[in-house]
Amino acid sequence: MSSVSLAYLLASICFILGTKLMGRMETAVRGNLLSALGMLIAAIASWVAAGGQHFQAIAIVVAIGGLVGGVMAVRVAMTQMPQMVALFNGFGGLASYLVGACELRTFASLLVSHSTRIATVASIIIGGITFSGSMIAYLKLRGGPTSWLDFLKKTSWAALLLSLVLLLSGSLGAVAVFLLLLPLCLGILITIRIGGGDMPVVIALLNSLSGLAASATGFMIANNALIIAGCLVGTSGLILTIIMCRAMNRSLRSVLWGSLKKNTKITSEAFAGEPRLISPEDAYYLLEAARKVIFVPGYGMAVSQAQYALKELADLLKNNGATVQYAIHPVAGRMPGHMNVLLAEANIPYDDLSDLETINREMSEVDVALIIGANDVVNPAAIEDHNSPIYGMPIIEVSRARNVLILKRGSGMGFSGLPNALFYKPNAAMIYGDAKATLSAISAEFK
Repeated sequence: MSSVSLAYLLASICFILGTKLMGRMETAVRGNLLSALGMLIAAIASWVAAGGQHFQAIAIVVAIGGLVGGVMAVRVAMTQMPQMVALFNGFGGLASYLVGACELRTFASLLVSHSTRIATVASIIIGGITFSGSMIAYLKLRGGPTSWLDFLKKTSWAALLLSLVLLLSGSLGAVAVFLLLLPLCLGILITIRIGGGDMPVVIALLNSLSGLAASATGFMIANNALIIAGCLVGTSGLILTIIMCRAMNRSLRSVLWGSLKKNTKITSEAFAGEPRLISPEDAYYLLEAARKVIFVPGYGMAVSQAQYALKELADLLKNNGATVQYAIHPVAGRMPGHMNVLLAEANIPYDDLSDLETINREMSEVDVALIIGANDVVNPAAIEDHNSPIYGMPIIEVSRARNVLILKRGSGMGFSGLPNALFYKPNAAMIYGDAKATLSAISAEFK
């Protein structure tokens, strides 16, 4: 075995072990560092395999990439994590797309094998869809102006039609233009129609595509480390996509081609009356007497940066003799694992987190379920309303708890735009206001 092959094998082992270590909060930092070490080894081995040329240029590129990534990782706010993940997915796709585009010039040579041609086309198509789709996801997560999205949609249709017209000429140049434009247009046109509660699924899918694009690029340039790393990202992202679809009781096809229809008419008896409003002081009396409490975090917790205040309240409840658990729905937040990242930031023990199935089995024993900025993942319409677009979607069944406290800025709807009958349940009460301030006010009552 050559030294380069040995280095690729070592890098691959680092990737696999690093991914394994990142599965737990206590070892996540070590896993991240080990994966970064694997990438460094792979980069050096690739440079050696290429004849050891252009060291300065490669070093400058690696330094710039490391600096930009480091600055973004330090400065990005937790509420902006989904946008950053979308950007990183897009950058991965762009790299594969550009490498594939450069290889197109070799297609005229008879020395290029059919397998290399197939890998090149796959790299361009998957990388291009990943890049343009991720940029649209980034704009939508940022809440960019709809005028921009409309402009990109019209431009994509125009570019797609133009490339098809050029393709009729039959020239190699026209084929190349079509091949380069097609994935960019498809990525925009597919992603631009997706939104609301489907966005976490899209982020997971784009993550998977970025890995598959990298793997195709690895086949194209005969780089074993890139093939293995791409397969790891691609398969893990695909598994996550399947888990997210199951958590929403939807197929991937329905996510990509059928938008979630919004039924915003509040005509059902489930929405009769007005939500019951209480103060943080009233919430304190309920929590002070509770022996079992669950927290259900959502995007509202990220917006108010309430995870630290939540941790403080949890510690006070534990000191008061209560059992505290955090119920995490797979699609809570704006990206896969969003809530896990936020809770880990506040050093909340990983063992206190419960998944959907586990917590639902214990729900009838819960004294107080405290909802922090989550809406769709606790909406009982998924169980009770056959006409609801989310009917059949597994939810955290907080309505079966003895008391439900809902922290929200107002009575508005969630990310999917659906009304929530939970607010009108007789065992539910609303506390309007900033989640962080509300949690701090409740904690102050304990002190």
